[in-house]
Amino acid sequence: MAKNKTLYFCKSCGAQSAQWLGRCPSCGEWNTFVEEVVAREEAPAKGRSNAVVTKSSPKPIDEVSLLQLPRIKTSFSEFDRVLGGGIVAGSIVLLGGEPGIGKSTLLLQMALRIQGPRILYVSGEESEAQLKMRAARLSDEKAPNCFVLTETSTQEIFKHVENLHPHIIIADSIQTMQSSLLDSAAGSISQLKECAAEFQHLAKTTGIPVFLIGHITKDGTLAGPKILEHIVDTVLQFEGDQHYGYRIVRCIKNRFGSTSEMGIFEMTQSGLNEILNPSEILLSQHEEDFSGNAIACILEGNRPMMIETQALVSSAVYGMPQRSATGYDIRRMNMLLAVLEKRCHFKLGAKDVFLNIAGGVRVEDPAINLAIVAAILSSATDIAIDAKTCFAGEMGLSGEVRPVTRIAQRIAEADKLGFNRMFVSKYNLKGINLSDFHIKIIPIAKVEEMFKTLFE
Repeated sequence: MAKNKTLYFCKSCGAQSAQWLGRCPSCGEWNTFVEEVVAREEAPAKGRSNAVVTKSSPKPIDEVSLLQLPRIKTSFSEFDRVLGGGIVAGSIVLLGGEPGIGKSTLLLQMALRIQGPRILYVSGEESEAQLKMRAARLSDEKAPNCFVLTETSTQEIFKHVENLHPHIIIADSIQTMQSSLLDSAAGSISQLKECAAEFQHLAKTTGIPVFLIGHITKDGTLAGPKILEHIVDTVLQFEGDQHYGYRIVRCIKNRFGSTSEMGIFEMTQSGLNEILNPSEILLSQHEEDFSGNAIACILEGNRPMMIETQALVSSAVYGMPQRSATGYDIRRMNMLLAVLEKRCHFKLGAKDVFLNIAGGVRVEDPAINLAIVAAILSSATDIAIDAKTCFAGEMGLSGEVRPVTRIAQRIAEADKLGFNRMFVSKYNLKGINLSDFHIKIIPIAKVEEMFKTLFE
């Protein structure tokens, strides 16, 4: 064993330095260097992995084979959608989220439901009995292909991998893993980098896909250096409001698929159930119409969804008017309020405006702008909008209604769900045959036209 030495690592980007620095020369952050004791073996490559490394050689790109390896289905169509169609052989996936949100539940439930491939679930946080209790709650069926291992040493884990030959490995969590090549504590920056590199080496040389569960900081970002996200192939964010039973898996990075996909699950007593039609849960089931409610047709990845926007406009009784938005960027809401005051001559400067996206979902699609404007106008005039009316359009600063992407797909979704009419930008209808749909399409160019149609 080599002599112990002290190194300094940046908590932000993982940069290494022999001495403490006030400012990181790599990422420019201040006071991010922490001291760690590091001791490496003389030949670290011997203990890094038990996989056989094949020799590589330069090859012309025209001679590279485009053989497509079959993906492993997770038995969750929503999870397969986010992964890009299933689990890719040799990929390494990082799943992060709040404590108690259901990360371990999702992956253990996936391991219990997959039939055929052998799955090794490595836990550094729970005992075998605790894992058995969780598995009994999630499924009543037997899972002979799911193996559990309570171990934190990566070298010991790789020995069991060599003996078991699993098809999928799940590590819960990367913060509890520890490599014997380093003397620093588990969860430190150097250990995170080393353990992630060892799992990456294992995945790429053996073709075994690896799932890593990661902790997050109080800011909502993945704990550890940014290099951890660069090492893995796919980064998934598991999020949701604890006051709601719904959980959302978002893709932040994916080398094998789109990063705009989203999967929706419902947390129940028996585990996670996938929501195949999110529009049904995101729309309120009330018989009478209320002012301030409007339905938007948004797009998450390739999936159109109907979502309800709720607005409340009231007189400011506490002096300074309040502005609040849940599930939507408040700066964009303030921009829309300025457009309404300028173009529709609504005096909203002395009004409290509260906005809520139903279901606890956060929306980034600009096509929701038209529905938000309609909800604010409905609450300001106290006139309800028909529940069978929906909106899809982006608002410009001059009050024009701008076109949005994949309008035909949005119209088809609204038509399928039984909506009677839909407001869209008139510049969005080029090349679309409206006779293919039963829904009435109302094209508008300015926000004033929508106001006259709805409230006059």
